[in-house]
Amino acid sequence: MAEVLLEHGVDVVFGYPGGTALNIYDELYKYSDRITHILTADEQGASFAADGYARATGKTGVVFSTSGPGATNLVTGIATANLDSIPMVAITANVPDALIGKDAFQEVSITGVTLPITKHNFFVNRIENLADALRSAFQIANSGRKGPVLVDITKDVTADTIDFEHADPLPLRAMPEISKDDIQAAARMINVAEKPVMYIGGGVVSSRASDLVVKLAEKADIPVCHTLMAAGVIGYDHELNLGLVGMHGSVASNRAIDQADLIIAIGARFSDRVALNPERWGRKAKILQIDVDKSEINKNVLVDRYCVGDARDFLSRAIDLVEETRHEEWHQRVVGWKLKVRSTRTTEWPLTPYDIMTILCDTAPSDSIYVTDVGQHQMWAAQYLKHRSAKQFITSGGLGTMGYGYGAAIGAQCGNPGNRVIHITGDGSFQMNLNEVVTAETYDLPIITVIMNNGVLGMVYQWQTLFYDKRYSNTVMGRKINYQKVAEGFNIKGYRAKTPEEFQEAIDKALADNCPVWIECVISQEERVLPMIPGGKTVDDMIIN
Repeated sequence: MAEVLLEHGVDVVFGYPGGTALNIYDELYKYSDRITHILTADEQGASFAADGYARATGKTGVVFSTSGPGATNLVTGIATANLDSIPMVAITANVPDALIGKDAFQEVSITGVTLPITKHNFFVNRIENLADALRSAFQIANSGRKGPVLVDITKDVTADTIDFEHADPLPLRAMPEISKDDIQAAARMINVAEKPVMYIGGGVVSSRASDLVVKLAEKADIPVCHTLMAAGVIGYDHELNLGLVGMHGSVASNRAIDQADLIIAIGARFSDRVALNPERWGRKAKILQIDVDKSEINKNVLVDRYCVGDARDFLSRAIDLVEETRHEEWHQRVVGWKLKVRSTRTTEWPLTPYDIMTILCDTAPSDSIYVTDVGQHQMWAAQYLKHRSAKQFITSGGLGTMGYGYGAAIGAQCGNPGNRVIHITGDGSFQMNLNEVVTAETYDLPIITVIMNNGVLGMVYQWQTLFYDKRYSNTVMGRKINYQKVAEGFNIKGYRAKTPEEFQEAIDKALADNCPVWIECVISQEERVLPMIPGGKTVDDMIIN
C-alpha cells in the first residue's frame, strides 16, 4: 500500500488510527521519511483536509481511517468531494475477512454505505488484489469527471505478505472524443450570436482550462458568469467578468442569462441554486452545453446542442473557429447592469461583511488561499473577495457542508506551505469543527480564521425573516462563547473586532504572527445576503434591497 502511494506521488496523507488499521499505521511509521501523515482531531476533519488538499493542489487527496465509526466519520467528506467532483482516495481498514457479516466489534459495510457517494469502491479481502485495487482507485478518481474512490481492506490482508512488483500509474481513461462536426457546429452558434454569455463551472477548473475560457471570452467579446466552483477562473477586475450566478448571484449575471440569445455552459451542471426555475431559466437563449459527463446533458435544463468531452479539449479546438468580434450594444447593456450594484450595507452596524472582505483582500498577500464554511459568510466571500485564481477559493458547493472549512484549510495549507491560508467562517459552522485547531497548532500551520459572529444561523435566519414571518425556530443560538479564552486554551492567539479599524489591526497582527489565529468579527444578525432569487423563482423575482 505504501509503495503504491509513492508510485502515485503521494507524500501527504490525512487520517486517524484504530484497531483494524494498526498494521497500516505500523507501515506508515516505517515510511514516515517519505509520507507525511497528518493526524487530525477526527476522521471527518481528515476527509475535509484531503478534499481541501486536492482542491488547492490539483493532486489526489488521500485519507485513512479504521473500521466502523472511523469509516462512517468519512462519509460527509466523501459526499462533499463527490458532489464537487474532487479526486480523493479513502482507504479504510475493516475487521478480518472471517468476521465479515457477523456483526463483529466495529464492523460496518463501508462499501455499502458509500456506494451512492463514490465513483467506485473496492472491498479487498485477498492480498493479491490489493495493489491493483489501489492503482485502479487513483485511475478512476482522476479519469473523466473526477471524484472520490474508497478502498476497504480487511485486517487479515494488512497482516499478510506477498511479493511486490513496482508498476507505473495506470493511464487515465480516455475522455469522450468530441467530433469535428460538433466543434464546428458549436463555433457557428457562437459566431452568429449577438448576445452571448458564458456560464462556467467547476469542470473548467478540473480540466485546467481557465486560460482558454479567458481567451475565448476576449476573442469573441463574451461576458462570463460563474458558479461557486469556478470563482477566480476569470479575474475579479476583468471587464467581462459578471460574477457569481444564481440564487445569490450578481444582478448582471442573472440578467445576462435572462436576456442572452446564446448561453455557453462549460463544465457546469445547471444546479437548483443556479437554474432555480429550469423551465424559465435562459428562456430567450439557445443553450450550448459542454461537459465531460454525459449524464449531465439535459438532466436539469434542456439544451439545444451539446458536446460531451473535456472542456480544455473543446476550448482549444473551438477558439480557432470562433470569429474575433465585438458585441457593442450587448456589451454596453451588460456593463450597465454591472454598474447598478446594490449598496454594500444592509444595516447600520459598525462592521459589515463588505468591510471584512475588503480589508482582507487589501491586506493579505495576493496569493492567499481563502477557504470558507457554508452559509451567509460563504456567499459574502463569493461576492466580495477579489478572486484572482480558481485554486485560491475553496468551498463546499454541491453538498453545502457546514464544518468543512477548518479541515479544508488544513489540507490547503499542507499542500501550499508557502501561501497564507485564510479560513472564513460563521459562528454556526465554526462551532461544528473548531476542534481541528489542535491540528493546526500541532503542525504549526499558520491558518487565520475569521469568524463572522452574528449569534444566529444566518442563512436559515434570513429565510425565516423573508419567508416564515420571522418565526425564528432554533436559529437564534444564544451561545455565550468567549472565543479569545477558548483560543488561549488551545494555545493559539485570538482577537476580537467590532469596527473596521479593530479588524484591520487584528488582521495585521495575525499576518505577522505566523501561527494559527482566530479573529472574531461581531456583525449584525440582520445582515442579509443580497441579491437573492427565491427558490423556484426567476430574475423577475430578485430581491435586491
